[in-house]
Amino acid sequence: MIFDPSPIELPSSYEKVETTGHVFVSHYPPGTPAVTPVVIVTLNRPAKHNAFTPQMVRDFEKLFPMFDVDERVKVVVLTGAGKTFCAGADLEIGFGVGKDRTADHRDGGGRVALAIHRCRKPTIVAMQGSAVGVGMTMTLPAIIRIGYEKGKYGFVFGRRGIVLESCSSYFLPRLVGHSNASYLVSTGGVFPPTSKHFGDLFNEILPDASQVLPRALELATEIAENVSPASSYLNRALMWRDTGSAEAAHLIESRVINHMFGSEDQKEGVAAFFEKRKPNFKANLDDNPPPSVPWWTEIDTGRSPKAKGPSKL
Repeated sequence: MIFDPSPIELPSSYEKVETTGHVFVSHYPPGTPAVTPVVIVTLNRPAKHNAFTPQMVRDFEKLFPMFDVDERVKVVVLTGAGKTFCAGADLEIGFGVGKDRTADHRDGGGRVALAIHRCRKPTIVAMQGSAVGVGMTMTLPAIIRIGYEKGKYGFVFGRRGIVLESCSSYFLPRLVGHSNASYLVSTGGVFPPTSKHFGDLFNEILPDASQVLPRALELATEIAENVSPASSYLNRALMWRDTGSAEAAHLIESRVINHMFGSEDQKEGVAAFFEKRKPNFKANLDDNPPPSVPWWTEIDTGRSPKAKGPSKL
């Protein structure tokens, strides 16, 4: 049985939310007193090339459930401080050998990936510098990855004597194809983002590192201003929560779209189109969901919490 967690009390400002210091949160534009539709999460260990730590896991598991239930937040942008996005696990800290029973262990990268994946607000990753290991795998649940042309990226697990984590054995072959994924993890090599082995993993590649975050924020703003959060979440769920056949997909899509016909967001989207203006989508993701959601079997890694009281739109 998956027990319901305590409701989340939403902050008046994410810039005031306490973190461990290994992750920094800001509004966009930074310094805006109220919560903004676009929120920036920054890996904040530039002196250590943003090497991954257990403290980062705690911050992600605190922040992303908040974003999930906060209707003020529409899109999350994830980036790194300094010249490197993430140098992988902090090898000076190590991997915590022998601390958990095998049956009890849940890898930190996987906990971060699930926090991003289960958050119904989309994440865009601005990879302004190089990334390897968990620095790559944590980005796979995002909707968009923007890379730096001169950066170096790789899935180096085999060269460190470990294996894929962060749910990447699920995400990576679905994003780049099994052949490319096999090449990347079997060689453990580090490549420029233009390498054919990455397929379309990087949605955009920019020649100047300083362009990466502004482009991610531009895309995030466009999505926040023009896309229904409910539609966005359901579209991603329809793709990731695989039904296994075209016929099963047809049945689920039919049930979901039938529910969305006549919804407030559908009416607003059509009205905005005819009136040549930006839409004002207001559907709450927890109110009146399609009756078929979830159509997938929930796996017991902990149920998502609800918001404590209404968030201010």
